[in-house]
Amino acid sequence: MRAEVAVRAEARLGEGPTWDAAAGRLIWVDILSSRVHTYDPAGGRRTVLATGQHVGAAAPRAGGGLVVNLRDGIGLYGPDGTTFSWLVHDPVPGRRGNDAAVAPDGSLWAGSMRDDETAGGGALIRVAPDGAVTEALTVAVGNGTGWSPDGRTMYYIDSPTRRIDRFRADGERLADRSTLATVERGAGYPDGLTVDADGCVWVALWDGGQIRRYTPRGELDRTVVLPVRRPTSCAFGGPGLRDLYITSARTGIERPHPLSGSLLVLPDAGQGLPGTPFAG
Repeated sequence: MRAEVAVRAEARLGEGPTWDAAAGRLIWVDILSSRVHTYDPAGGRRTVLATGQHVGAAAPRAGGGLVVNLRDGIGLYGPDGTTFSWLVHDPVPGRRGNDAAVAPDGSLWAGSMRDDETAGGGALIRVAPDGAVTEALTVAVGNGTGWSPDGRTMYYIDSPTRRIDRFRADGERLADRSTLATVERGAGYPDGLTVDADGCVWVALWDGGQIRRYTPRGELDRTVVLPVRRPTSCAFGGPGLRDLYITSARTGIERPHPLSGSLLVLPDAGQGLPGTPFAG
């Protein structure tokens, strides 16, 4: 497999690719530039939404519009793309929202982190469609979140641990934590993830310049070397959910590769799972 350029960009911290099936477009964010981007691979159309504060992730809503994981909480954009309201407003100095994903039941699981990445300074929360919040974990850097094809297992990454963990998912509760795989030192840090139709977990390695695919048994069965040092996350999209889109960052790199910060794609990489829009 060889990565191609979907959108050439210089995102400071590209993150959170999510396929919007209803609109036929990919949603992704530039956290540090406070922007939500969309890309239509069929027509090439792109849009940019300025959020006014750091945005860790964005996902489609069932009724149209977006749910966004912002610095100060969880926000909602209406179908017009401009109307905004807070669903959860919980500003904490020095903390911001990071990665987030919508569960099969339509709830949002949103991670946060402190700017200094202090252990225990962030959290993983479940946000119900009505805005009710349940805190599931305390973390350092809340990152990749995804579910097995049957929805019974949730995978999760707290990047400094170097682990990809799994839980038995039961509504708002998580149980039976175990480790699917650990990324060895020198290979980078696990960041964002997605799960394919075979139940395998694809993980972007920050500072590792790779995408890895792990089987449900934790075996590493595929590694794709990328031209960028800091890939951040990945998601299947495009016709039939066959193409793997990869976000990347250029922040903190003295001499970044010319493609750092771009949206990359691995054509026909596998078979993705249909996503669920946020029910709120």
